[in-house]
Amino acid sequence: MKTYTKTALNEVKRGANRALYDVDEINSILDAGFIGFVGYNYEDKAISIPMSYGRINNKIYLHGSRKNRMLINLLERKEASMTVMHLDGLVLARSGLHHSVNYRSATLFGTLLEVDNHKEKERILKCVVDQMISGRWEDLRPITDKELDRTLVVEMTIQRASAKIRDEGAIDEKRDRHLPIWAGVIPIKQVAEYPVSDSLLTADITIPQHVVDYHEKHKGS
Repeated sequence: MKTYTKTALNEVKRGANRALYDVDEINSILDAGFIGFVGYNYEDKAISIPMSYGRINNKIYLHGSRKNRMLINLLERKEASMTVMHLDGLVLARSGLHHSVNYRSATLFGTLLEVDNHKEKERILKCVVDQMISGRWEDLRPITDKELDRTLVVEMTIQRASAKIRDEGAIDEKRDRHLPIWAGVIPIKQVAEYPVSDSLLTADITIPQHVVDYHEKHKGS
């Protein structure tokens, strides 16, 4: 089992019993989503921005305009932090202070560099698109050299990471456990509704199989 080394930067202090450093577990949390919150400092102000991402091995890829102040700032500092979180349930306890949520989260710390090579940039952008919906890139028109030139692609190599997972019911004070107050968990999940075709499509263009497959997998019961 491969794990990330614990340091002062990534070691979970509060709720350490829920912490994980296993690489495969962290990758599974990353692969279950495609939006991460990237933190950075701009003119001495802390800012956090949601960004779409792709993952290949221990690399996270972000992209944006060449004028994107966040990506430019990160490249100047050559390091970044990103958090991905999935909400799995509302945990309702018998007291307000013990309300919580069930979740899976991963926090990453890494070094950054810019990717310039066109073939590599295209491979990475395919990864980002397919992280959102598998098989999408192959259905799209080819990306142009002009588009690649206008796009800033950043590679983040994960150096440290940790995960926290909560998957349990209410944890009340012993003195409160027999109070006549409902407690429990409301499971939460994200579902995909039936795809809505663009109004400009002609009647002969049907929903592609990869979109149908995505809906079937995520439509819920």
